[in-house]
Amino acid sequence: MSSSLKSPPRRPPANPLSGVRPAERLCHTTGALLVLSGLVHLVVFAVDGGPWYGPVSWRKPVTFGLSFGLTLIAVTWVTSYLRIGERLRTVLLLVFAADCVVEVGGITLQAWRRVPSHLDMETPFDTAVSMTLAVGGGVLAVLLTVFAVASFRRRPAGPVGMALAVRSGFAVLLVALVSGAAMIARGVVLVRTGHQEAAYESTAPLKPLHGVSLHAVLVLPALAWLLSRTSWSEQVRWRTVAVAAGCYAAAVAAAGVWAVLTYR
Repeated sequence: MSSSLKSPPRRPPANPLSGVRPAERLCHTTGALLVLSGLVHLVVFAVDGGPWYGPVSWRKPVTFGLSFGLTLIAVTWVTSYLRIGERLRTVLLLVFAADCVVEVGGITLQAWRRVPSHLDMETPFDTAVSMTLAVGGGVLAVLLTVFAVASFRRRPAGPVGMALAVRSGFAVLLVALVSGAAMIARGVVLVRTGHQEAAYESTAPLKPLHGVSLHAVLVLPALAWLLSRTSWSEQVRWRTVAVAAGCYAAAVAAAGVWAVLTYR
């Protein structure tokens, strides 16, 4: 077939908010609603009070709403730079968005019921919620791993430094997935062996590592995009992204050391 008949590779728009497709718009809207949910529950916490830390607190719907909302928005945008089939990307994003809603919804439901959302096997209903959240976490891990692999199989498109930012962001995000899986796995083992309270406390050492590594996929590509709007040379922009990626990796490593030192 002549090269003139081949479809040119999809090039993301210079402005990340222009040329948005319906599926992307749905994901952006869903992410914004999840962020709004987190902010609303921050107000609920300010009015209702109660502990900020612990397995039963308003912290969880706040932090999970904000984190899942921002991550959904970030992944929707960042994957526009990946060289994968548009239909496959759309399906993956829609499943990802639905899973984010399930995760935040289950956590929020349990917060209003004043019971733990994770590792709670006290009643059949609580067990069902906990297992749903665990399975949902597994689905999220698979979807994000697929995107991460795609970013390394073919060089992402975009301005100078974007490929490095996207690949670094997904690589760090995989650390968040592994640390999250480790928290759930250890907690489940403790619950199954009759150590319910210890299960809730066991996640503390890994939470900083999980939190720090979760948003590199937004921070680094956003930096690369902002630098593309400057008059700096391509070499300076690439080096800036590289330094930022190195600093982020150092922060993740420090959080990992903290997890090891505080592990009990």
